[in-house]
Parts: sequence; C-alpha cells; structure tokens
Amino acid sequence: MLDQFLGGRSLLCLLDTGARANEFLSINLEDINQARVDILIRQGKGHKPRTVYIGKQSKRAVRRYLNHRKDDCPALWVTHPRFGSNRLSYDGLREILTRRAGDACVNGSSPHDFRRAFALAMLRNSIDIFTLAKLMGHEGISVLQRYLKQTNLDTENAHHRAGPVGNAGM
Repeated sequence: MLDQFLGGRSLLCLLDTGARANEFLSINLEDINQARVDILIRQGKGHKPRTVYIGKQSKRAVRRYLNHRKDDCPALWVTHPRFGSNRLSYDGLREILTRRAGDACVNGSSPHDFRRAFALAMLRNSIDIFTLAKLMGHEGISVLQRYLKQTNLDTENAHHRAGPVGNAGM
C-alpha cells in the first residue's frame, strides 16, 4: 500500500522541486523545513548545498505520506515496509515512474524529464532565468539552455504578454 501511496507523492515532489534525481533521493526527514516549506539539498552537483521549495499541494502530499509511515528510516523517500523501509533507490524511482507512466498510457520517461518539465514550467510562469538557474543548482544560465526547449506557442504567448506596441499604450 505504501509503495502505491508513495508513487504519486514522490513524483509530484520531484516535479515541484526541480531537483536532480540523486539529490531528490538523498533528502532526509531532517532536511525538510515544514514551517517554511523548503528542503535542503545537502550535496548538489559539485557538493554545493542549496534550498529547493515545494508548493501547498506537494506539502500536503508529503504530510499525508509521512502520516502513513511507521518506520524510523531517516530518508524521506523509502521503499515499502515489507522490504525493510530502506532509502528509495534510483532504480526504485524509475520503477515508480514506469508504473505511473503505464497507468497514464504515456510512453517511457525518465526522472530527468521531471527536471526539464520543472524548468520549462517555471519559465512559462514568468520566472527570470537567473532565479531559475539558482533553483536548479546551476552556476550560470548557460547550462539552463539545454532544459528550455520552447515551442512556437511559447514565443507567441511571450510576445502577446510583452510586445512593445501592444503593451506600451500605443
């Protein structure tokens, strides 16, 4: 039951944080500040710590997940109790993703696709690229370009929102 319960909640939070899969799987219970709704990534790429955030829906999902846990494992994401409540592995996360993708009749995707989806959703929701790079743990914006594969609709919508003639009172 917990592994099914875990699946949706872990994927929701993976998308909401934009964390790399290994960073996400390394989160411990003590790394969550539930009052401020932030999560400490202790060792990001280059062994640099950073803070990521979750929204209200993800926060509720994590709380429901934690209320169902009856173990003392320090990891946030754990395997089903019948397997000893060990830290969820990368292979375990991929299995959850494969199962959920099958349930949704979606072709295969990877945990890294959630990171790309995070980046593009944040950009579409008007976050500036410097803040986005910081949230994703990048030193600058050059690496970010790999994640931001915009469509023609994205550029059209951007122009409608910010075009100089239509928005300058001319």
